[in-house]
Amino acid sequence: METIRSGDATRTAYGFPAARDVGGSERERLVRWLGRCADKSDIPAGLKALTDYVSASYYLLLRHDIAAETGLESVLASDWPFNLVRGISTMVATSQSRMSDVEKCLGVLKPHFFQLPDSMVRPRGIGREYCAVSFQVGRARLSLMLLFPEHFILSQSKLRDVGLLAGYFASRCCRSVIERHDRDRELTDREVECLYWIAEGKTSDEVALILGISRNTINNYITGVMRKTATRTRSEAIAWAVRNGLV
Repeated sequence: METIRSGDATRTAYGFPAARDVGGSERERLVRWLGRCADKSDIPAGLKALTDYVSASYYLLLRHDIAAETGLESVLASDWPFNLVRGISTMVATSQSRMSDVEKCLGVLKPHFFQLPDSMVRPRGIGREYCAVSFQVGRARLSLMLLFPEHFILSQSKLRDVGLLAGYFASRCCRSVIERHDRDRELTDREVECLYWIAEGKTSDEVALILGISRNTINNYITGVMRKTATRTRSEAIAWAVRNGLV
């Protein structure tokens, strides 16, 4: 997936601070500003506004139902330093795969705090603790992850607001990006055919014989299925296919 990034010049240019000139509470101003950003499909500006609202320093918008060896395909938008993005996206993908569906549902819109590993080099003045808030956009599960200055005292009410407002903003602004990427991840007819025979208990050699193609090609199709369905094993891919009515 294309990652939308904002550099240092962009960080200071985005205009939520200017929105303070209009009336209403800070939360009301933020909602209006997010609406304007959504109308312009300006994802970085909206995420920067949410970041500023809780006095955080960096944002990372990450999708959980994407499987990739590097983890970077799961990143929708970020201004985190690249070394942190690469490390944390892989860590999150691994931890999410260990969570049950019930645990994922119970964690929606609730701020959770985690520690960056000591091995990850942080920008000067940025603490090791980061906050993650998960929410849904259609069938996609996303998290907004925020880095804060060291020794900063967080506002719990603003953190709760961020979960709701991030979901609101992403549902308006990110849906087309998600839908476009979902189309890229749709299974081909050949992949579905291979998955069907694997679900029937056939080995790669047997499927190759049935379809009249090589064993390596069959394995490539199955690897493509697992990548697109965010599964790690053939059994998980079959379970995904059953849930989605493909086999």
